Order: sequence, then C-alpha cells, then structure tokens
Amino acid sequence: MDDLYVTRETLIGEVVNEYPEAIDVLFSIGMHCLGCPASQMESLEEACAVHGFDPSAVVKEINKKIAEARA
Repeated sequence: MDDLYVTRETLIGEVVNEYPEAIDVLFSIGMHCLGCPASQMESLEEACAVHGFDPSAVVKEINKKIAEARA
C-alpha cells in the first residue's frame, strides 16, 4: 500500500471528519468514543495507548480501509 492518509499523529477528530470510512475500523476495535470532545484533540497514537492497541497496526488498517473506499 503506497497511500498514507493517516499517521500515528493524526487526530481522531481529523480521521472522523476527513475519512468517515475509517470509523468502522475504530468501532471494530472498541473505540466507541469518537464523538467525545477529548477524542477530537487526541492523536491515533494517544488513543491506542489508552485502549491498549498497537498504533502501527491501527494506522495500517485505517489506511487500507480508506484506500479501498477510494479505489
């Protein structure tokens, strides 16, 4: 996959607003607080740390989902 839409530093709010197709990935791993005001200013890496996920794996899955949706 060559397309990198989001990184570990991308804010959850940006992901939700710019790439709604990625919401399914976040919900599937248990991140259900996407509308929470705090999550809007939290990076993917920070959210993964709070929830105990590998940020690299989450970023990879999100970018894959976005690429598939845009293909």
